[in-house]
Amino acid sequence: MKKKITYKDEPMEIEVIKDFLPPPSRLVPNDETVKVTISLNRASVEFFKSNASKHKTKYQKMIRRVLDEYANIYAKI
Repeated sequence: MKKKITYKDEPMEIEVIKDFLPPPSRLVPNDETVKVTISLNRASVEFFKSNASKHKTKYQKMIRRVLDEYANIYAKI
């Protein structure tokens, strides 16, 4: 049997935190994607597969993010 919780009539210190979460419209990427076929080094693919399983995501998504970040950095130059 669980222990019964007894509440006391004590003052509570409350701090209101500003909403920092993005709106749902910013959570869903609406970028246009293009399907491509690419040959990668086996060691690179194994690296992404290993890290993807550790972070519970898909390795293709991780590779896509790396390429997107690279393109964003060098598109500004």
